[in-house]
Amino acid sequence: MRILHVSDCYLPRLGGIEVQVADLVRSQGEAGHEVEVVTATPGETIAGVHRVVASMPFDLPVHPRGVGHMLRLMAARRPDVVHVHTGAVSPFAWMGVRAATRLGLPVVVTVHSMWDPVTRGVYRGLDSLFGWSRWNIAATAVSRAAARPVRAVAGPRVPVDVVSNGLDLSSWRPQAGDVVPSRGDEVHIVAVGRLAPRKQPVRLVKLLREARARVPRSIPMRATLVGDGPARGTMERFLRSHGMQGWVSLPGRYSRDQIRELLASADVFVAPAPRESFGIAALEARAAGVPVVARAQSGVADFVRPGKEGLLGRSFHELVVAVARLTRDRELRESIAANNRETEPVRCAWPNVLAGIEQSYKLAAGRV
Repeated sequence: MRILHVSDCYLPRLGGIEVQVADLVRSQGEAGHEVEVVTATPGETIAGVHRVVASMPFDLPVHPRGVGHMLRLMAARRPDVVHVHTGAVSPFAWMGVRAATRLGLPVVVTVHSMWDPVTRGVYRGLDSLFGWSRWNIAATAVSRAAARPVRAVAGPRVPVDVVSNGLDLSSWRPQAGDVVPSRGDEVHIVAVGRLAPRKQPVRLVKLLREARARVPRSIPMRATLVGDGPARGTMERFLRSHGMQGWVSLPGRYSRDQIRELLASADVFVAPAPRESFGIAALEARAAGVPVVARAQSGVADFVRPGKEGLLGRSFHELVVAVARLTRDRELRESIAANNRETEPVRCAWPNVLAGIEQSYKLAAGRV
């Protein structure tokens, strides 16, 4: 099958969508498909990656004549399906949808983000102007939480399936020979993600402070918050003003190998963002055997059940209680960790993800 992926952002930019699309391209290529990418992200020349780049303010990944460029590219390549990847608002990706529908090509739109009330209003307005919900497209979302607002806006005319993000589970699973140095009673709490307001990193350090207050001083705590972004300075000031530098560290961005090594020493993983559409970092932690604490209304709830793979909370207060509980209760923590090591989130394994995506491709082809 000839597959053309369209994404505003792609490598060398590093983010959830960029890495997930790159892994999908690699997995489909290994499965024998002919896969190409068109993106508005500048970068080095790579075989199969078409960069439609313009000089834009703030290096925005969009091209003012993107539809025309992609019409010519798609007419020349004639892919069997065009797979478009969108975030909250992705103008270049939607140009790809428009170009593909004009040419009568099957189109699948994957929504990688949570549509908040403002975003839903934007898409309703765009539907009034352009009638995109009447185009012959099929859609997928990366979790049940992400699918709900898309279905509410698109209505019954656009089928919206849930197809999980993919992960190579074997590369995160603890190996029999792995030896983790004993730390006594110390509990190591880990979080991984971009330090941007949408991820609520400042509320994360506040969460840790309140959880620490609920745990006896006889139980030592340590926290490692991996990532970088615009909220880092605010977080550092909060840590200094509350005397938390001794047990909370901000080491910056880590590679996948570094994150894998960090998770081997983790006792609890925290993903506090309520608008987390999926939570690939939380999935990596769950696959590595670490109990996960996350929002019940986020996409993490698709692979974390309360008391089984971790604990879920619907509010900031409930997350504080969950982190404190896991820190105090070694037996609960170890039982969840044992369950995570012994079971796999198989629906997130690449073979199952590819099967779900191919089903959406068939649905899109039938709608043309």
